[in-house]
Amino acid sequence: MLSDPNPVDIHVGKRLRQRRTFVGMTQEQLGAALGITFQQIQKYERGANRIGASRLFDICRILDVPPQFFFEAMPESSGGAAVSALPLPARSDDPVDRETMDLVRAYRQIDSASVRHRLLELARALAKAD
Repeated sequence: MLSDPNPVDIHVGKRLRQRRTFVGMTQEQLGAALGITFQQIQKYERGANRIGASRLFDICRILDVPPQFFFEAMPESSGGAAVSALPLPARSDDPVDRETMDLVRAYRQIDSASVRHRLLELARALAKAD
């Protein structure tokens, strides 16, 4: 009988998908970089398969994040202590989450520091007006 995925594995998988999407990498590209199939990446992202330490190390190198990235914002209900006060979206396929990542990706592509600063000020002003 199959058991439900461990909440920690689900959380790590969501963080994997979040970072992979943020850097603009497909499941196929990440799988190829790791020497595994995109189906295995799908299983990791759902939490159906647990990511081993050496594989996590390789993922960190490829996605350019420290290992603790995958454990940040761990919900208390996962069985582990919360690592960060920043909440994760309820679902990694949440349209608002995708919109946020698209916005951040576009922002990071702006070469001019002064333009980025003006855009940030505009976003803050719009947030206050809302």
